[in-house]
Amino acid sequence: MTASVDTKTVEGQINDLKIDSTESSTTIPNNGKQESDNEDDEVDESSTTQLSSTGDKKKKKKKNNKKKKKKIVSIDSSYPDGVFPEGQWMEYPLEINSYRTTSEEKRYLDRQENNKWEDFRKGAEIHRRVRHKAQSSIKPGMSMIEIADLIEDSVRNYAAADHTLKAGIGFPTGLSLNHVAAHYTPNTGDKLVLNKDDIMKVDIGVHVNGRICDSAFTMTFNEEGKYDKIMEAVREATYTGIKEAGIDVRLNDIGEAIQEVMESYEMEENGKILPIKCIKNLNGHNIGDYVIHSGKTVPIVANGDMTKMEEGETFAIETFGSTGNGYVLPEGECSHYAMNTGVEHLKAPSERSKQLLQNIKDNFGTLPWCRRYLERAGEEKYLFALNQLVRHGIVEEYPPIVDKRGSYTAQYEHTILLHPHKKEVVTKGDDY
Repeated sequence: MTASVDTKTVEGQINDLKIDSTESSTTIPNNGKQESDNEDDEVDESSTTQLSSTGDKKKKKKKNNKKKKKKIVSIDSSYPDGVFPEGQWMEYPLEINSYRTTSEEKRYLDRQENNKWEDFRKGAEIHRRVRHKAQSSIKPGMSMIEIADLIEDSVRNYAAADHTLKAGIGFPTGLSLNHVAAHYTPNTGDKLVLNKDDIMKVDIGVHVNGRICDSAFTMTFNEEGKYDKIMEAVREATYTGIKEAGIDVRLNDIGEAIQEVMESYEMEENGKILPIKCIKNLNGHNIGDYVIHSGKTVPIVANGDMTKMEEGETFAIETFGSTGNGYVLPEGECSHYAMNTGVEHLKAPSERSKQLLQNIKDNFGTLPWCRRYLERAGEEKYLFALNQLVRHGIVEEYPPIVDKRGSYTAQYEHTILLHPHKKEVVTKGDDY
């Protein structure tokens, strides 16, 4: 679910301010276009011809001139053998790892985890198709609710699972605008609308059997290239982090390389040069089964962390750039939540909160969720009970995190798998 936040520096800073809807964006990323080769997974329900008994085409009467929307069908129908496209393969950076590429033993070990890898690849293929649909469908004037529904309904339809814990949404869709860096998704009734000059971070999570693919990109519809440099800076910084990552690599070294690339850029606004800074208290992170932030964090600045990446781990490599302070604080109405791990010994403080907690366990487990998902699961008048669970440490809240107003932020992210012999950028696509 987007970045791991350095909570030590932001704890207790949450206030009740709402994000200003007047400072609100989207461009299809200008670094390549997703190939539209996935049209076969959509069934066109608007056919206007039929065959006669003689085989000749006979026109049907149209009831109206509107073309019906294509219905998305399960991703499994495109891959009936259960083998999904692999991501981008890359060799490990350190010389001590060079033997891994040709080691038969390492390849054997990799094959033993094949079911795990296929879960990730299935989730990644869903992610690519969903974001392609988003990039081609989102337009200025759409509400955040409309955009979130478009993305999340697509995930659900491609996953076609009979339960949310088997496959589907990995975390709430992030649609953070302008100075808001992460952790914003609309609550029911939100009136925020995407404007042409906004810059929007689109963070989408897809899981299959708890294996979460976490990948994000930045969009804007500004036609003057205003945000080109900040988007390029963050994209290249993320690619640098991916290149540097690998077994036995120290986390500090990755952060140092990311920072060097990111902060070599600047952007111009109204004749003023704005340096692009890493948002130093946002990080990449380990991903565990059904747990989006699991253990290690991957800094985007040099921070002295000598912890090493290890074989078999999964990481979200993400970077955030800003023209502001390069530091974020929580602000605004909360929408993101997740049940904490290791809280089985804690009791819900009331009968209503106990009922709510059971619904959370049944539908999401330790996967993150938002208020809209609770309502979809049948919950009503739940806020008091939810706040009780938060206060008792059973549920963690993740409010929007923002840099100073008037600044701009961007994000790019991919999920990488540290196989025994190579690393796989499993969410890589033609778009980014």
